[in-house]
Amino acid sequence: MFHQIRRWACPDLAIDLGTANTQVAVPGAGVVLDEPTVVALQKGSRRVLGQGTAVGKLARQMLGRTPDSITTARPVQDGVITDFELCEAMLRYFLRKIGRRKLGLRHRVVMPVPGSITPVERRALRMSAERAGAGHVYLMADCKAAAIGAGLPISEPLASLVCDIGGGTTEIAVLSLGEIVSSRSLRIAGDEMDEAIVESVRRNYSLRIGTQSAEQLKMRIGCAAPRDQELTAELRGLDLVSGVPRKAIITSEELREALAEPLEIILRHLQTVIEHCDPELVSDLADTGMVLCGGGAMLPGIDVFFQERLGIPVRVPHEPQRMTVRGAAICAEHLDRWRDALEDEFRDG
Repeated sequence: MFHQIRRWACPDLAIDLGTANTQVAVPGAGVVLDEPTVVALQKGSRRVLGQGTAVGKLARQMLGRTPDSITTARPVQDGVITDFELCEAMLRYFLRKIGRRKLGLRHRVVMPVPGSITPVERRALRMSAERAGAGHVYLMADCKAAAIGAGLPISEPLASLVCDIGGGTTEIAVLSLGEIVSSRSLRIAGDEMDEAIVESVRRNYSLRIGTQSAEQLKMRIGCAAPRDQELTAELRGLDLVSGVPRKAIITSEELREALAEPLEIILRHLQTVIEHCDPELVSDLADTGMVLCGGGAMLPGIDVFFQERLGIPVRVPHEPQRMTVRGAAICAEHLDRWRDALEDEFRDG
């Protein structure tokens, strides 16, 4: 009875604190919040604008467009917190926004984290979430959460390969019998793809564009494998020679060439993860293949790119950017069953 009252008054939450976006899911209700991990500040102070409400979508609109009196900050870089005070303010706003707490209780929270996170970073993450209003915080591996969210049979004696390409990190893992057999966590992901486009435009067109413009280009005409019909888009930026705004036309083929380097790095790490598995597990992958998750999995042709290079089936689930938070929400829904395993997974000693 107490557990039923608690779930009604203060449901357990799953919070995916990503470099690009923060997502919050409630068991039974799905993803209830999905906003950019961005905060807007008064320049020269630590005060969040709008009485603490210039967070998420509102702050994202200000990126690269603020006057001298306002600055924007991203408190999470490469999957870990870089500014604890701002991260705490952001999480406090998000928890207040979902408004599902009653009777003075605090939400128990399941949070996926990168495999490369250090014990110090884990303690800082727990502390930031608790000071923002969360109750007990349970951490779990990002790749395991993504695999659960994608419906992979990770508890069976069968190899399950997942590649989660986020904004700041790419998490790769082979799981079997509920444990991670081989994994890699690398800080080459969506942000680096945007930077590669910025550099390509600078080199080929002598134009300077921002990472937001690069991301929009990637979403509009970006691709990882040749298209049946190549696309074009208008490019706007600052001419590095004349110093005035200028337009140009860029093709999807040029973007594909710009994205080749970060994709090749991810591919090499995938091959390394597979090579470190036992032959029996490798033979499983010939049938089970790989699941691509994260925002990077939405890049057109990325499944074809990896399938041709790895020689195994590659699948992109519906809404791949939400697989991690959905997997964490499944654990939150059955937290009493998962609690001991989650506490053992990242025990700080």
